[in-house]
Amino acid sequence: MKMKVKPLVFWPTFILMIVAVILSLFNLEQFSTVLSNVTLSAMKVFGSGFELLTTIMLLVSIAVCFMPLGRVKIGGSKAKPEYNLFNYFTMCLAMTVASGLMFWGALEPIYHVTQPPASYHIVPGSPESAIFALSSIFMHWTLTPYAIYGVPTVMFAFAYYNMKKSFTVSSMLSPLMSDEKVNGTTGKIVDSIILFAMVLGVSTTLGEGSFMVSGGVSAITGIETNKVLYFFVCFGIVASFVISAIKGISDGLKNLAKYNFYMFLFFLVWIFIFGSPLFSINLSVEAFGNFLDNFFSKSLFTGAAAQDDWPVWWTIWNYAIWMAWAPVTAVFLGRISYGYNVRTIVGVNVFLSAVFSIIWFTVFGGTSIHMQMFEGINLGEILATKGNEMVTYAFLGELPIPKIIIPVFVATVFITYVAGADGMCATLAGLCTNGISPDNPESGPMLKIVWGILLGGVAWITMSFAGLDGLKSLSDLGAITTLIFLTPVTWALVKVAMNPYKYDTFKEDYDEYGQPKREKVNLLPESKAEDVSK
Repeated sequence: MKMKVKPLVFWPTFILMIVAVILSLFNLEQFSTVLSNVTLSAMKVFGSGFELLTTIMLLVSIAVCFMPLGRVKIGGSKAKPEYNLFNYFTMCLAMTVASGLMFWGALEPIYHVTQPPASYHIVPGSPESAIFALSSIFMHWTLTPYAIYGVPTVMFAFAYYNMKKSFTVSSMLSPLMSDEKVNGTTGKIVDSIILFAMVLGVSTTLGEGSFMVSGGVSAITGIETNKVLYFFVCFGIVASFVISAIKGISDGLKNLAKYNFYMFLFFLVWIFIFGSPLFSINLSVEAFGNFLDNFFSKSLFTGAAAQDDWPVWWTIWNYAIWMAWAPVTAVFLGRISYGYNVRTIVGVNVFLSAVFSIIWFTVFGGTSIHMQMFEGINLGEILATKGNEMVTYAFLGELPIPKIIIPVFVATVFITYVAGADGMCATLAGLCTNGISPDNPESGPMLKIVWGILLGGVAWITMSFAGLDGLKSLSDLGAITTLIFLTPVTWALVKVAMNPYKYDTFKEDYDEYGQPKREKVNLLPESKAEDVSK
């Protein structure tokens, strides 16, 4: 089937991004100021909406596992997974965390230890600040944010494979809208708006990855981080993930994600052995208790009563960036979820991924907090004087053989971002293309190249002239539209969960009561089973 670009989906987003880039080049300072002010105001208006919806999405994810929908297999009962469980998990991890764990693992705890929210009246550097830091990170990086991905992933996978809907973001709304609207102008407008939000979110993470790699190059060579270095790093990352995306999932992302996971394990073991293992474990247990104790109050902390902007720049911003990524991530994860049942999809994408994040921040975060509080290594001062990207390399510099470990870490950050951006680039291109189907899942190379160049350009301009706060503003701006979109998507999944038989085209997979049939498990060897049957 010949593929063509969807003009109503591709061109509005492409033109808007080009216009934004041109405007920023004419007056960079004013562009950054306006972007930051608009976003901060919008976050104060929509902030509570992010917190409410994410909490609801977590509850829906948990409920789905215990409802009959949990037994429904994506693609029907005869569908076989295209990827084994290990490859599926590593690809899910690569897509969902990208370079985020590498960038924030040692950095975010230092922010919270040295700059806790004023309204909490926590003394910086105190034991309370350490517990607050790690428990807040569990809020920002574990169950709730992964549920932001889990809900739309299940909804897209069910709509695409089981409802036989088109490869579009708007197909997630199929339980709420007629086919005429989903496939017509209404659906294309939804796809175009969400595509714009996705581009902003992906550009943000590309900027974070480029910051991290640039800091590593600086730590290794002594070259000062600047716009020129950012440009070459961005170019290298973009070229790598575009080439990988053109190769396709099986030849590109699957192998990258696997190697990336092995490197994650290496750094976890290395830092655990040579860091502060007992302190990290004990602090993590105490912080996790605090996280559970205060789950709902922290989930819904807006800072309104005390006029505290801390939640806007941390909790709400974290949820916003996860939301900005959510639609494109859901489309990709839903696409590779063929052959798995809904319970497994949620288990891997929400709960298993959350456990991995807890382990990661226990090791990285616990060790960086111990350095800051008990070893006389002032990572907070490095943060204030040298910038975000240098904290992790100062942290690694305190561990054995830093001249070897830091270059390996930089290479891992590079591979990590390329692995995540590979899937993003391929998905963005696919959403702009007619003719994508389970039998013909890849778009042409030209669109992947175009999106790669555009993402790299937006990321470089923002990180060079607005810094990390500019990247935060960029993702927040995109997340507002995604918030509005994910609200009906969540309701759509609830409707499907209440009556999957109504929406599933594989009616033969249900019993006479409209409930998904349970898979028969034969515990006997085949030969003995035949004897029993005789």
